Parts: sequence; structure tokens; C-alpha cells
Amino acid sequence: MITGSDWDFDRLEDGTHKIAGEVQLRAYGRFLEDYASQLQGIQEALEDCMGDSWDMSVDPIALQFAPHEQCTLLQLIDTDNKVLNKVLTVFTTLCAEVRSLQSEAKLKYYETLMFYGEGDNSSIQDGAAQVMMGSLLPHLQELGCFIKRCEEVAIQIVQQLAAVYSSPRESSQVMNAVDIHFQDVFDHLGDLLLILVTLDEILGNHGPIQDHWIIYKRTVVSVHHDPEKFGVKRERLATFEKILTDLETNLLTGKIFQKAVEQPFDNKQGQVSKNSALADEFFLYLKNSVNDLDTKASERLDSNYLLSWVKLSALYVLNFQLFGTADKKLFKQLWDLHKKIPVVTLIGNVLWVPENFLLAHLPVIAKTMDKKAQQTLVTSRSNYLHQKSLNLVRDSQTYCLQTFSWMIQMENSLKQESTQLKLDDLIERCKLFLQGVQFACTISHLLKTVTNLHVSLAKPMTKTAVIALCKMIELLKGIQHMYHRHFMAVSESVNHVIQHLSYRALSIIATAKKGLVQDKRYSEKHLDILSSLVLAEKALHGPGTKERHLVLRLALCTANQMRTFREDELVQLSTLLRKLNVICDIQEKLADACDCSFLYWHRVVLPIYLSHVYESKSDVQNILYMFCALRDCVVAMERVRQDSVRSILKESFEKEVTRYLHEQVIQPLCHETETNLRLHVHSHLQLDDRNPFRVGIEDNSPILRLRPLRFFDKYIHIKGHVEHYLEETFYNLTTVALHDWKTYGEMRTLARYKFGLETVEDHLPSQTLEQGLDVLEIMRNIHIFVSKYLYNLNNQIFIEQSSNNKHLNTINIRHVANSIRTHGTGIMNTTVNFTYQFLRKKFFIFSQFMYDEHIKSRLIKDLRFFRENKAQLEQKYSYERADKFNKGIRKLGVTADGQSFLDQFRMLISHIGNAMGYVRMIRSGGLHCCSNAICFIPDLEDIVCFEELCAEEGLSITCQEAARRLDQVISNLTRNFAEGTEYFKLLVDVFAPVFRDPKNMHLRNFYMIVPPLTINFVEHSITCKEKMSKKNKMGAAFTDDGFAMGIAYILKLLDQYTEFDSLHWFQSVRDKYNKDKLALTKQKSVASRDDEKLQQTMTLTARRLDMYLQEFDLLYYSLSSARIFFQKDKTVPEVNPNTE
Repeated sequence: MITGSDWDFDRLEDGTHKIAGEVQLRAYGRFLEDYASQLQGIQEALEDCMGDSWDMSVDPIALQFAPHEQCTLLQLIDTDNKVLNKVLTVFTTLCAEVRSLQSEAKLKYYETLMFYGEGDNSSIQDGAAQVMMGSLLPHLQELGCFIKRCEEVAIQIVQQLAAVYSSPRESSQVMNAVDIHFQDVFDHLGDLLLILVTLDEILGNHGPIQDHWIIYKRTVVSVHHDPEKFGVKRERLATFEKILTDLETNLLTGKIFQKAVEQPFDNKQGQVSKNSALADEFFLYLKNSVNDLDTKASERLDSNYLLSWVKLSALYVLNFQLFGTADKKLFKQLWDLHKKIPVVTLIGNVLWVPENFLLAHLPVIAKTMDKKAQQTLVTSRSNYLHQKSLNLVRDSQTYCLQTFSWMIQMENSLKQESTQLKLDDLIERCKLFLQGVQFACTISHLLKTVTNLHVSLAKPMTKTAVIALCKMIELLKGIQHMYHRHFMAVSESVNHVIQHLSYRALSIIATAKKGLVQDKRYSEKHLDILSSLVLAEKALHGPGTKERHLVLRLALCTANQMRTFREDELVQLSTLLRKLNVICDIQEKLADACDCSFLYWHRVVLPIYLSHVYESKSDVQNILYMFCALRDCVVAMERVRQDSVRSILKESFEKEVTRYLHEQVIQPLCHETETNLRLHVHSHLQLDDRNPFRVGIEDNSPILRLRPLRFFDKYIHIKGHVEHYLEETFYNLTTVALHDWKTYGEMRTLARYKFGLETVEDHLPSQTLEQGLDVLEIMRNIHIFVSKYLYNLNNQIFIEQSSNNKHLNTINIRHVANSIRTHGTGIMNTTVNFTYQFLRKKFFIFSQFMYDEHIKSRLIKDLRFFRENKAQLEQKYSYERADKFNKGIRKLGVTADGQSFLDQFRMLISHIGNAMGYVRMIRSGGLHCCSNAICFIPDLEDIVCFEELCAEEGLSITCQEAARRLDQVISNLTRNFAEGTEYFKLLVDVFAPVFRDPKNMHLRNFYMIVPPLTINFVEHSITCKEKMSKKNKMGAAFTDDGFAMGIAYILKLLDQYTEFDSLHWFQSVRDKYNKDKLALTKQKSVASRDDEKLQQTMTLTARRLDMYLQEFDLLYYSLSSARIFFQKDKTVPEVNPNTE
């Protein structure tokens, strides 16, 4: 540090330097804040889940900021006043024991008893009741011991109170208890009695337990008659029966509470019933508590606030049992409370009805009560429910406004950095924290009372009421979420609030203590008060645990003697302690207030609620809160101690809620989304008016944007369910009709852009829009296909012969290639096998026709004529002879539609030829498919072995196996592309030996029937082509190369190409028509030009001759082309389909 006179600044400049420094410091602080916010923004951009807010549905690590300490009660209650230490230690221990019993009852017994018999009962078999009761028996035995312990604690509390409030004349007086009022001890005694009342109500109104108990007892009695049969000793059975009798007497008769208050409370030190001081104190407590309950009903900072009425009623009964006096005025005050609180929900759906309880346990007063007064209560309860049901919507809206306003205030308050908090900000936060708990308690009370009253009174609930109640459930969970989202800020603020409240309480205590110290008078009471204040200060100086608060309140009970505190100080101190009690334990208080496990017993409202959410589409995101409420039911189920019952309960509840969600939301959403997409895709058709400005539009996007709903140990993603439904629908419908692939592809794309639905591609092979029949369908119905379709040899296409539709279906190589890609190359061999079976049947008919005597004799006669007149005919088969054969067949008879036997034989050959054309198309389609697949192989001449390469690189066995399969696929593709399969050769080789067998000699003259067949075919072909220009196109056709294909195939099977060529048939036909045309030309030259009719006739004749000659030429070309396919020992390679 530099010192010296040279650095002596003017003192007036010191303030300026300080201000400048503060400015720079603030600027630097702002820079750091901006930099931190930028860093946080980058982190949130990189990681979607990062942020200050905590999500309740994904909360793997919970933050518990309830205070804890290792200090024991003896260390905590340590003053110089030993008597005071002893008294407070005893009462604190007893009160802590009551809290422990409360916790044990809640965790171990309430849910175990309430959920008994719940779950899926549809599969219950005979003997299940006995098994269920048998599994409950150990817990009933534990419950019996628990009740005994409660009774003992109750005796201890009463006897300790009697010892404190003993008469000054008695030698056993512990301390001077004048003006000391242990309200907290009486409160805890009421809590203890409340446990017994709750157990009474649960067991007394539990039908399954009562029914199963009767069945179980009967079973035990039946075992008693023959114990040896069941392997049970008679002595043990007698002991077991005694245990059952004790359990029934103590637990199932509804007398748990009655037995506890009727037990003897007197001890050796004195009789409690004769302790007037205790009786006065007890009565004073009841009177003050009833007044507080009546006047402070609005200050609900505890979800169990309403249970105070039950506790007071139980304590009133105990007071009557102890001292035998029943103050009628006090009883009237208790009785009149029903006007404000008609019933109290003890737990779940268990209700406490005041008049039933009071009249049952106070028979003396019951005699004085008339029936009218009791009936008034029932009527009042119904009126209360009716009024609440009418006002539910209004109440719901009111609570919504209050809660939303509170949430906004919470958001604004918690935005402020905790380091910059001022005292006013701290007071405001404390007020908001308490206000949230108060709202939650009020809403929870209304929900439980209204829902349980509807069930109790068997009153139906309107849909409007259901929606309003569900809206309040959403509010309840929304309040809880508000705390949870800001738990970091809340937990930090809570400590500051506790410190502030403790400071204010300490200030009041310090003021009172200062006044006592200044008072120089000495007395034991003076000393007790001072010691109590010291102890209260000590309790406030530590963490705000429940034990410290209990010690604090008990210490203040002993300190407030002789008006230690002024009236205003006492009211202020009580308010501070009440706030401190809630703030220190705010997590537990909030969890109790927002506990929606009662919803399990009213889950029938879920379908109505879910249906409303889907139909209204408003506030859809609130369904997340409803599922948070349903998760509370799961927490309650987890407390069921029977493992088998717990698993059945959870499984049944999960299935039920999931079914409701699927039926009311997911399924309608799936169907509506699909319909929306389908109508959008087909909007070019004439559909109903879908203008959104006229007919409106259903916007399902809010439901689809919902986050996944967490339920049990899984998430329900509604958007994922819709995506899966669309994937399944698109896949199944595309599989059924592959030609619709484009439509479903458009729907898939539209779903992505319109609703953000990402569906998985089905990867099914697409088909062209003019798909026609599938190869698989043709294969299964090949007999129908060859008769309904006509083959074109040159274009290699099948055309539908006739159809009722506007257009005819066609099948070409692309269609077949697509089908082969769809079903795999294995279908090619299967198709040839089916074709073989078809040809076998057709050739049987073919053989029968050729064996016919009329046909056989005519063919032999024509063959003999040709051989005998070969020279005169110039080696050419006579056209006239063939024409005579064609016409002569008609004399044998015709069918109903005018077809001769030769017409039918021609059709048979055409069908055979169509089948062969189909086989040719299958082979071409296969090559087309292979060529498309093989294009990805760079060099067919130099194919590397991937398996060897993987082995050289030392890759894993899995990779080598994959490489080996890839080599097999490439090898298969290469072989199929290079060689193909000679299906024609196979079909020739399989039938040729049979056709050429000497047993089938009747087939050897087939080549002689070809000329008449060609004449028959040409006449039929010309008739079909002429129908093309007519209006009625039935029977019209422009190609039928199946006939040429069939003739070529059969001639090959019979090896009669040479014999047929020896007929020089087509040369004979050409000569015949040339001769006719020459004669017509001569006739034209001779005929008179003036005779128009003769000229027209000759022109038509010439045109007809040209037509016939052209048809014969086309047939000749087709037959010549078809014969190329059946050349000896080889098949002509097909033209590459890509060049067609």
C-alpha cells in the first residue's frame, strides 16, 4: 500500500469516488447477469429439458426441504426448572407418540382395509373369499395390537393430565397448574380418538370385509367338524377360533372407539373421574374449541381442519364417559355445526355423519332428542348438496379466477432474485405461500364433500356438475404444480420466511421476558413462566422441526400465566406460530391438501370428463393435471400391504383408465384424423360442403400437441397412438390394394404437414395406377384369366375381352415386374407350376376332341385325299377341302350361342396359347425386375466377394454372415439376369413324351385340322374386328394371338412342324385369294359401268377378299413368330424390356 503526503486527496472528493465505484459495480453486475442469461439460453437451446422449472411428471429426484435435526427431546427441553422439564418432556413424548400412531395408521391400515375387495372381480372363483380373508388376517391381528396401543396412549395422556391438574391439597401435585391450559395435549388426544373413529367407520361400512368374514367363519366351522381331513389339530383349531372371536369382537362390531372411551382411566394415584380441575379444564377446552371452529371456519390452512369437528365430538364423548356430565348448551353448539358442515370426509370415500355418531355414543342425550330434529339434519344435508350442486359452476369459475390471480402473483413474486429481496417482498411471499395452501384446502373440502355426498345420498350428478368438479381437480393440481415448478425459489424463500417469522415471535417473547426480569418479586409460578419463555426462545432458535414447534407451543401454554402476554401480543403470537407451523411443513401440508386419491372411488366420472375434453377441444392441456390427480390413487394403492392385492389393484386401475382414454379420446381422434385426411385427399371429388366458414372445422391439433401423459410406470403419448393407427391403417389398406399406394402416400405426407404426424414408411412395393390384376390373382384364377383376356404377341400385352366398365384392363411387362417385386421371384416358378396343372386339364379335353370318331374319320379322309392328289394339288392342301371341313362340322350341331365344335376347339387352343403367352410375360417381367435390381451392381463381369473382404479385414462373425448373404443375393440376381429360366423348354419337355407316345396315335393327324382351324379363326377374327366400329361392342376384339401361340405349341409337342409345312397351307390360301381377285378383275372389265349396284357389289367383294387375305397373312406372321419360341433345344432370348 502506498502512503505518503503526495497521495493526500481532498476529502470532498471521497463521496464522488464512492458513487462512481457503485455505478461501475452495478454496471459490472448487469453485465454478469446478461452473460448468465445468455449462457442459460444457449444451454436451453442445446438441451430441451433444461430450465429453472421443475416438471412434476418427470421428477426422478425430489427436493425435500423439511427441517431435520439429531437433537433429542431431553437435550431440547433442558432448563434449570426440573419439574417443568419433566412435565413438558412427558407431554411432548405422548404427543409425538400420537403423531407416530397417526402416521402408522395412514401408512399401514387405512388403505389396506379400504382397498380390500377392490380390483378386477370378474375372475373371482369359489373359495377366493376365504383366501382373501386369510391373507388379511395377519394385518387384522396387527391392527388389534395397534388399537391396544392407542388405548394405552389415551390412558397415559388422561392420567398425565389428571396428575398435572390435581388438587393443591393432594400431596401428589406436580406443579401449580392454575391458568395453564394444555390445548395441544387435548388436540393430540382428539387426534388419537380420531384414528379409532376412522377405523370404526372403515370397518363398519365395508361390505366385502363383513361378507367375507362370515364366509370365512363358516369355513372354519366346517373344518371344526372334521379337522383330521384338513390336517389341523383340534387344539390349534380351538385357539384359532378364539383369535377369530376376539378379532370380531374388537374390530368388526363397530365398537373400537366405544371400547377405548369406556376403558378404566383411574390409576393408583387417584380417580380421574373425580378430578374436578381436569373436568373444568376439559370443559373449557371443548368450549373454546367449538367457538374457534364456529368463528374461524374461513382460515383453512390445514386440509384436516374439518376433522376438528370429529375430534371435538369424540372428546365430548370421552368427557361424558370420564365425568358423567353432558353440557346441553355445548352439545347444542356441536349439533348446530351441521348447518355449516353437514358431513366430514375422514379418508377416501369414508364419511362421518355427526348425528349418527353423537346419538350412538351418547344414549342419555339421544333419549331427549326427537325424531324431527334428526330428520331435520337429513333434510339439511340433502338441501346442502342440492345448493352446492346448483352453485358448482359458479364456484368453479370463482375459484378459477382466484387461483389464476394467485398464480400470476406467484410468478411475478418468484421472478425476483432472492438476493435482492426486501422485507415487504418477503412478507408478500409468505402471504402467497399461505394463500395457495388455503385455496387448496378449500377446493379439496368442496370436492370431497360433494362427491361423497352424492354417493352417500344416491343422488345422480349432472354432466355440468361433473365437468365443474373435474375443473376444480385441475385447479388443485395446478396449485401443486405452481409450487413444484418453482421449488428452487420456494425452498430458498421458505428459509427466509421462517427466519423472519421466528424473529417476530422471538421479539414478542423477548418483550414479555424483559417485563418478567424487571419484576423483582419471586415465586415458583414466576420461575416457571420465566423458564418456559427461555425454553420457547431455545425452541425458536433452532430448525423448525415438528418437535421444536410442539415444545414451543407447550412451553407457551405454561408461560401464559398471570397475563404474561398482552391480548394483542397473544393474538399476534398465535397467528405467527400458526403461519410458522404451515410454512415449516409446507410440502406435507400441500401434499395433503392436493391429494386426489379420493378420485379412485369416483372414477366413473372419467369417461364424461374425457369425452368433454375431446368434444370441447378447450384447455386440452389440463388433462395432464387430471392424470397427475390419478397418480395420487396409485400412491394410495402402494400403501396396501398385501402384495397380491396391490398388484391386482394397480393392474385393474391402469386398464380401466387406459380403456377410458382410448374409448373417449384416442379412438375418436384416430378415426376423425383419418377421415379428415381422406376427405382432404379426395377433395377433387364431389363431396359435401367442407367450407370452414360455413360448416366450421374441428381442430384436433391441440390434442395432438399434448405432451405424453405419465401414468404408472409408462407414458401414454396420444400423438404416438394416432401415428401408430395411421401407420397400421395405411399399411393394411395398401397391402390389400397395392395400387392405392399413391393415395396413402399423399395422406401420409398431408398428415405430416397438416398435423405434424410422423408416420413410418411402410416400404411396400408401389404399383402403377393402371395396375390391373396381380400376378398372384391371375395364378389362382388362370382358367378365368385365359378365357377373359386376349394376348397380343408383338406388344406382349394382355387385353380384357369385354367389361361393363368404361375402360378395359390391360396387363403388360411393367405390371408383372411390379408384382414380382411385390411377392418375390419365387412366385415365377409357382406360376409355371399352376400353368402346368391348367394345361394338363386342357390337354385332356384336347385329346377327347381328337379321339372323336367324326373328327378322326374326317381327318383320315382328308389326309388320304391329299396324299392321293398331291401331284394335281401341286403339294398344296386344298382351300376348298379345308373350308368344307369347317362348314361340315356345323352339321354335327351347335351350342345355344351358335358355336360349332370346331369353334370350341379353336377357343380351347386359344386358351392354351394364352397360358403360354402368360408364361412368356412372367419370364419377361422377371428379367425386367432383375434388370432394375442389377443396375446397382457396377460391373457384372467383375463381382467381388464381400465375405472374403470382411474376413480379411477381421470384421465380426455377424458382419461376415451378412456379407455372405449379400454375395448370395448378388449371385442369384446375376444368374437370373444372364440366363433366365427356359420355361417354354420345360413345358415342352414335360408334355412332348406323352403326346408322341404310341398310345396317343389319334393325335398324329392334328396338323390336318390346322387349315380348317385357321379358316375358322380368320372368320371369327374378322367378325370381332367388325364389331369394333359398332355401338354394341359385345364380343369385339382386335387381337387374339393366343390361337397362333397354341397352334405353334401343340405342333411342337407333336413334332409336326415338318408335316404342317408339307401342306403349304398358307401358299394355298394366297393362291386361292389371288385367283378370286383375278376373276373379280376380269368380271369388272366385262361388266357394264352403268350398273352401279353391280359395281358396288364387286367393290365390296374385292375389299372382303383383301381383308381375308390380310387376316391370313397376319395369322401366318404370328404363327411364324410363335414357332421361334419353340425352336429345337434353345429359347430365343427376349428383347430387353427397357428398350421396348
